[in-house]
Amino acid sequence: MCGIAGVFTSRQSTQIDSQILVNMAAIQHHRGPDNYGYCNPTGLGVGMSHSRLSIIDLNEERGRQPFWLEGTIIYAHNGEFYDFQRIRAELTAQGCSFSSKSDSEIVPLLYKKYGIDKTLEQLRGEFAFSLYDEQEDALYLVRDRFGVKPLYWSNTGDEIVFGSEVKVVLAHPKVKAEIDTQGLFHQLIQVMVPGTTAFTGISQVEPGHLLKITRSNGQFKIETRKYWDMDFPELDMRVQHSDDFYISGVRKHLLEAVQLRLNADVPVGCYLSGGIDSCSILGLASAASQEPIKAFTIAFDNADYDETPIATEMAESVGAEQEILELNAELLYDNFERTIWHTERTIYNTLAVAKLMMSQQVRHVNYKVVLTGEGSDELFAGYPAFRKDMFLHGMDGMDAEQAKSWQQALEANNKLFQGAMLPKDEYSSSDINDKVGFTPSCLQPWLGCAGVAKQLIHQTRRDEVAQYEPGQAIAEKLDHNYLAGRHPLDKAQYVWIKTMLEGQILTWGGDRVDMANSMEARPAFLDHKLAEFATLIPPEMRIKGAREKHVLREAVKGVIPETLYNREKFAFMAPPAHTDEKKWLKLKSLLEKFASPVSLEAAQLIDPGFLEILIQRQESDVTSDAEKVQNDALLNHVLGIMILHHLFVAQDVSQLARDKANHLGWRV
Repeated sequence: MCGIAGVFTSRQSTQIDSQILVNMAAIQHHRGPDNYGYCNPTGLGVGMSHSRLSIIDLNEERGRQPFWLEGTIIYAHNGEFYDFQRIRAELTAQGCSFSSKSDSEIVPLLYKKYGIDKTLEQLRGEFAFSLYDEQEDALYLVRDRFGVKPLYWSNTGDEIVFGSEVKVVLAHPKVKAEIDTQGLFHQLIQVMVPGTTAFTGISQVEPGHLLKITRSNGQFKIETRKYWDMDFPELDMRVQHSDDFYISGVRKHLLEAVQLRLNADVPVGCYLSGGIDSCSILGLASAASQEPIKAFTIAFDNADYDETPIATEMAESVGAEQEILELNAELLYDNFERTIWHTERTIYNTLAVAKLMMSQQVRHVNYKVVLTGEGSDELFAGYPAFRKDMFLHGMDGMDAEQAKSWQQALEANNKLFQGAMLPKDEYSSSDINDKVGFTPSCLQPWLGCAGVAKQLIHQTRRDEVAQYEPGQAIAEKLDHNYLAGRHPLDKAQYVWIKTMLEGQILTWGGDRVDMANSMEARPAFLDHKLAEFATLIPPEMRIKGAREKHVLREAVKGVIPETLYNREKFAFMAPPAHTDEKKWLKLKSLLEKFASPVSLEAAQLIDPGFLEILIQRQESDVTSDAEKVQNDALLNHVLGIMILHHLFVAQDVSQLARDKANHLGWRV
C-alpha cells in the first residue's frame, strides 16, 4: 500500500515541476514512509510521484516507483495485487522481463501485451493506479472494483491533477480548496453522491471505473468507463442449487481469499471484533497459517457497545495472540481533529477515531498488515436495514400483520442503532423509488435528515440547496441495468454497495484511518471472485427467517464459537456522545473551539442559531433516544465540516506540502 500522485498537462511541451511532484508525495508520507520517487520525462507533459509502504519486495531501490518503461509507459500504483506470482510466471514464460519482485510491476507488462481491458480482467485485489501510454498519449486513472483504495482528481483547465488523497491534489498550487455547497449538504446527511467530495472541483474515480484522458490542441477529452459492477442475476435467470452448493462455495472462495491475503514479506495480523465477519477471517487465517496470528481488538468503556468478551473467546479458541486497545471518551474526542485530517470528510460516529487509534497500535507493535472483515455484511445481507427491506418488500405471501410483527422485533433488537443503522421515521424518495422500486432502509436515516440539514446550512448558502433533492442526485448515479428485474434484497444490497460501503465503511472506516498510520488493511470478503459467487446465493439463503448471513454462518460454523454462530448481528460502532456525560462535554468543547459564533460567521457554512437549537434539543429530557442518535450524528458532522474548513480551506495546503518536503529533506 502506498500513495500516488501526478499531473497531466494539456500540452506535451509543458514540463512538470519536479518539486511539486515531490511535495505531493511528501504530504502523503503517512501512506508510504519507506521510500519515494518521481518521474517527469522532458517533452511528455506528464509526471508522477509515489510514496511507498514496503510490503512485497522490501528492497528499497528495486521496488521504487513510478515505473518508467522508456518510450512507452509511466505507471504508479497503490494497493495489492494477489495471485501476482502466477501472472509474473506466465509473462516471464512469454519473454517479459521484470526489474523487481513487486506485485505492482505486473500491470505495465500486462498492459503492453493485452491493453487496458484485458489487463483489468486479470487483476485481483485492492488497487488504484495511474498509467500513461506515450504511444496513445493517454492517461488512465483506474480504481478497484469496490473502491477499497481511493483516487481523487481535479481539472484546472491546464492540468489534470490526481492523487490518493484530497490533500495531495490540493498540494498542487493551482488547485484551491473550497467547500462545495451540495458537498456540504451531503456531509451533513452522511451519504454522498458517488464520485463526489466535499470540495468544489475535486472528484473521485468511482469504484470499478477508469478514466481515460487524452488531449488535443490544448484541450482534454475525459472518458469515464465502467469495467465491473456487482451483478446480481435477474429473477427469471436465477438457477437454483442445493444448500450445500452455496455453503461449500462460500467456504471455498472465502478460504482462497484469506490465503491470498496472507501473502506478504512482513507479518500479517487480523482485526477482531465480536462479529461473525472478523471472527471468520481470524479462524480461517489461523487454520491456514503455520504461526499464531496476532489479533487486534478495540474495547469501549460502555458495555452496551463493547464486544471484547466474544472477541477474546474467539482469539482463545484458535490460539491467537490478542492485543486489546481500551478506548474512552477523552481519547476519542482528543483525536477527532487528527482523524478528520485523514478522512477528508465528516464522520457520524467516533468509530473512525477508534479505528485510527487501532491502526496506530498495530504499527506500535511493528505490524504493517491486517486482514479485516469489511464486506461481509454487503455480500451476505448482514445489516438490520437489509432484513427490514427483505421483510417489507421481498417476502412473498407475508401479510401486513406479519410484516409489522417482523419490523417490531427487528427494531426492538436494534434499538441502540435506530436513527443510524435503522430509520427513526419512514422516509421515501420518489426519485429512488422510480429507479429502485422503493427507498432502501439504509438510506432513509440520512435522507430523512435533509430538512434539518438544510436549516443547519448557513443562510448565505441555503438558497443553493433549497430545491435540491439528494435522493435525485443519488438515483441518477445508480445503474438501472443492475437493478431492473432483481430481487428487492439484491437491490437494497446494490444501493448500499454503491453509497455507504465506498463512501463510509471503506473511507473513514477503512483506508483513510488505516493508512494514517502506514498500515495496510486487506478486506478478504471484498475479493471479487467471492463477491461474484455471492450474487448467485438466493435471498432466502442470505436471510433465512429472522437470521441474517445464514449461508456464511453455515460456511464457517466449524471455525467460530457456538455463541457467535447463534448471535444476531450487532453493528460495530462507538458509543454516541449522548450516552456518556464525559463524551458529551468533550464534543461540546470541540464545538466551542471550532464552531464558535465567530468561527461560524467567518466560514459561512453552518447557521449559528440553528446549531444552538440542535444542541439544546440534545440536552433536553423530552428528546427521544432515536432522535438523539440522529442529532449526535448531525453534531459530529457539523464539527467535521468546521474542522475541514480549518484544515483545508483556512490553511494553504500547498504550503503545508512544501513544508513537509523540507522537513523530510525531500528536495529536488
